[in-house]
Amino acid sequence: MEDRKGAKPSKVEDEERWVYDSSLDHKGNVPLRAQTGVWKASLFIVAIEFSERLSYFGIATSLIIYLTKVMHDDLKVAAKSVNYWSGVTTLVPLFGGFIADAYLGRFKTVLASSIIYLLGLILLCMSWFVPSLRPCDTKSCHGPRKIHEVVFFLAIYLVSIGTGGHKPALESFGADQFDDDHPEERKQKMSYFNWWNFGLCCGLLLGVTLVVYVQDHVSWGIADIVLTAVMAVSLVIFIVGRTYYRYRKPTGSPLTPMLQVLVAAIAKRSLPHPSDPAQLYEIPKSEKVHGRLLCHTKNLKFLDKAAIISAQNLAEKPSPWRLATVTKVEEMKLVLNMIPIWLATLPFGMCVAQASTFFIKQGATMNRNIGNGFEIPPASIFSLAAIGMIISVTFYEKLLVPILRRTTGNERGINILQRIGIGMVFSIATMVAAALVEKKRLGAVESDPVKGSHSMSVLWLAPQFVIIGLGDGFTLVGLQEYFYDQVPDSMRSLGIAFYLSVIGAGNFLSSLLITAVDHITEKDGKSWFGKDLNSSRLDRFYWVLACIVAANLCVYVFLARRYSYKNVQKVAVVADCYEGELEKGGPMA
Repeated sequence: MEDRKGAKPSKVEDEERWVYDSSLDHKGNVPLRAQTGVWKASLFIVAIEFSERLSYFGIATSLIIYLTKVMHDDLKVAAKSVNYWSGVTTLVPLFGGFIADAYLGRFKTVLASSIIYLLGLILLCMSWFVPSLRPCDTKSCHGPRKIHEVVFFLAIYLVSIGTGGHKPALESFGADQFDDDHPEERKQKMSYFNWWNFGLCCGLLLGVTLVVYVQDHVSWGIADIVLTAVMAVSLVIFIVGRTYYRYRKPTGSPLTPMLQVLVAAIAKRSLPHPSDPAQLYEIPKSEKVHGRLLCHTKNLKFLDKAAIISAQNLAEKPSPWRLATVTKVEEMKLVLNMIPIWLATLPFGMCVAQASTFFIKQGATMNRNIGNGFEIPPASIFSLAAIGMIISVTFYEKLLVPILRRTTGNERGINILQRIGIGMVFSIATMVAAALVEKKRLGAVESDPVKGSHSMSVLWLAPQFVIIGLGDGFTLVGLQEYFYDQVPDSMRSLGIAFYLSVIGAGNFLSSLLITAVDHITEKDGKSWFGKDLNSSRLDRFYWVLACIVAANLCVYVFLARRYSYKNVQKVAVVADCYEGELEKGGPMA
């Protein structure tokens, strides 16, 4: 490409002006660096995340209150319903991320899923305002009205499906606005996940204060109208920013190359490993490469056999089912290496599930007056978790990272798995604090059955919410970075879905644990889960969770110390590799 005077710019000037990371602008051309991407595009996307999270948490944090107060479900039934819905909402992104990466692309996936989300919110409004669909609102009602129950759950599961495409595609689409091969943009991408979560928490904060206040003091239906309007505005904002975005073409099913590697490795299982890894097959330097190449690593050596060049491969044009590149082999290794880490983070997901179920229900039984007759809605106590996460993310980004960069020489300050592990320690402290507070609350009920736990201020729950919020600033943000950064480049929407699936699977495991503990303790005389909180023993349940997470942390540290990060070839010198974007170092590297 030539400048205005006709002189051909140098390679450095050319790469500074244009973005050569397989991105395209909205016209399908190579993007101009100055006019597209980075913060000018990502701020649009962070703003949409703020709006969408406002809508989501406006529903999620009050759901258990709605099910018990409006639909008259038992506590145990309501908690399971919330866990199932939360689980589906955070597992559906696996399908949405796959569709985004393989077929639709991230922009179109966000657009389509936002429309489905909006339809769910409209149906939610109808379930309240259409007379034939309204819930049972008389004091003599002791169970849900069937037609309202059907329409209500249909509406919130439409929101789940919308979130399933919106969440993984939008977050990875925002990260795509930064070029990994540009030093300055790569540093900005590391900050992107922190500020993404800052926007998320601000949306969450308004969702669990303003929206929940409207639900509690005005009308559930009016709150639904607010959420619907916010979602409609977020859709318009997303479309307005389309000229500033950098786009990635969908590359087809990411599962096919992995299956090809497995088939080729099995077919060549009897061949000996070459003494020099450089003898393994890779795309020639002269050929145009779509995406980044990966360097060879020593783990899972059996899969290397897929890249051995056999006599048959030399005799004929090799099929991808018989000969795979080193990059494809390494991508397969990346996915397999993630499975133990994913499993080791599930107990953390189980702890997160308590914040939107039992923690909220605890708040509903306590004294929520904070002066001048103002009463906090039960779900608004969740705002303390958002405040904790905002403090944690800001402290990490502005104070901790600059200091650690100077002391460790690591671009991130500490590596991703270390960050996740620190957050897990906070989750143990959360469960311990929750158990102690619940024990005190039950003591208050026993000493004064008439007044019960209403004699305790809801602010007794502040420690457990703040601690889990501080931990989320490490673990949740770390999981987002990890699953985006360490998956193959063609699977980044799916990578964000893997992160969300930790929370989803954690919700399902929490429900299974409730069922198991209920069954076991019921055999011993009295279940830990009664009809209400005062007849339950949640303090013991929290201690069980604390022990599970503590034992799991030991396993996690063992896995993290042996983890091998993505090994990417530098652009300038193909043979030169850097590991995990300068992830080396640290006791858990």
